[in-house]
Amino acid sequence: MSHTDVDFQARLLVAAERLKLDLSADAVEKLLVYIQQLQRWNKTYNLTALRDPEQMLIQHVFDSMAVVPLFKEVLHTSVPNSARIVDVGAGAGLPGVVLAICLPEVQVTCVDAVEKKMAFVRQMTAVLSLPNLKAEHRRIEQGESYQADVVTSRAFASLVDFVSLARFHVKPNGYMLAMKGKHPSDEIAALVASELADVEQVKTVEVPELDAERCVVYLKPKG
Repeated sequence: MSHTDVDFQARLLVAAERLKLDLSADAVEKLLVYIQQLQRWNKTYNLTALRDPEQMLIQHVFDSMAVVPLFKEVLHTSVPNSARIVDVGAGAGLPGVVLAICLPEVQVTCVDAVEKKMAFVRQMTAVLSLPNLKAEHRRIEQGESYQADVVTSRAFASLVDFVSLARFHVKPNGYMLAMKGKHPSDEIAALVASELADVEQVKTVEVPELDAERCVVYLKPKG
């Protein structure tokens, strides 16, 4: 294990403790390998604007880990191994791959219109041995409904666009959880005016080692 890996491993454990996440040694190892793979693929395929592994650890992995407790809370009533999360505009699998690692009992499907990004996530399914992770190259507004318990997105689109494009993938009584930076007051106002969904609440999220605002908007699609 390199010096960087040892450092990252220690910081992952501290972050998990801060977030009250019970991460297994296997999950920590998979998160480390994911960062290594992201770095390697990024040189050729330009999956993310971040180049520095340190930034990937904090702004990608910790940022995605920070929402895991919220997803666990929403999914606690679901039958184990039947709960499904769909990550829309998943890119390199953020938060989808991290959710699949941290929630092995939940089925996670990453969806993106860019094939090379889904090829990377598909590779992660094999490299990280994640039978609960799928990658699908498609436009989210086309095709069959996923009937997911939770549909999520991380900086994918405005709330109105997210809901209008992806709401039919949520099963009855399911949620849409939008990961955002600062409290998106204007986007919420536009969504309320559109009458596409009810905004149930907005929860502030503290990301370990990151001095920036983050929140999750809880949405219930109408119709």
